[in-house]
Amino acid sequence: MVVTRPSDSAPHRSLHGLTRTLIANMVEGVTKGFEKRLEIHGVGYRAAVKGKGIEMQLGYSHPISYDAPEGITLDVEDGVTADPGSIARVTKIIVKGADKEKVGQVAAELRAKRKPDPYKQKGVRYEGEHIRKKAGKAAIK
Repeated sequence: MVVTRPSDSAPHRSLHGLTRTLIANMVEGVTKGFEKRLEIHGVGYRAAVKGKGIEMQLGYSHPISYDAPEGITLDVEDGVTADPGSIARVTKIIVKGADKEKVGQVAAELRAKRKPDPYKQKGVRYEGEHIRKKAGKAAIK
């Protein structure tokens, strides 16, 4: 597919790039698909696939259910952290689909259920996302 523009004006140039990228993402989505990976860190935090959606235990008094929209598949796998000496288990959520925007939106909605805490390093984060640890309240002497 070839995308051309009627002139070299600034609006036409920007729309040309946008259209070309959207078409390229559609082609890549159909051929390879898109994937986002999330990690759940925290004692007792876990996730399980329930039907078409996912059910998560994130430290609240109730489980959180999320139904996947059309065209999105959710998968869960368990693992161990890459930190040497750490025995913490990490649950990974894999969001897959053909629409890049929808995959990113679902991943963001899942992350928003329990954002990463900079003090205790707990919560749902993207794979490879680094959360800077903040110091707690210092003791007064």
